[in-house]
Amino acid sequence: PLVESGGGLVQAGGSLRLSCATSRSIFSRSTMAWYRQAPGNERELVAGVSSVSNGGSTNYADSVKGRFTISRDNVKNMVVLQMNSLKPDDTAVYYCNIRGINFDYWGQGTQVTVSA
Repeated sequence: PLVESGGGLVQAGGSLRLSCATSRSIFSRSTMAWYRQAPGNERELVAGVSSVSNGGSTNYADSVKGRFTISRDNVKNMVVLQMNSLKPDDTAVYYCNIRGINFDYWGQGTQVTVSA
């Protein structure tokens, strides 16, 4: 029930936007997050945003603070990750995660490659 879009190849210092859409019934009661996994590394949390009922608070990995912004689009039922000032170390497969009390869904992943 997740549809990811965005990603691609960009030069260092550039920007990319990732989006992840789901159904309204899931979206409204979900905590939503983006994770990433680089070759040889474990999957790590990039950014998360809590459900609307929990105030929509956000959290970020230290490595992306000040450069990435996660937000909820309550009209389109999607979560967006705006990535600015990209670095080669940001290169990874990025995964959308949506979870609630009775569910935990993952997207198929989208490749982000940042060239030096």
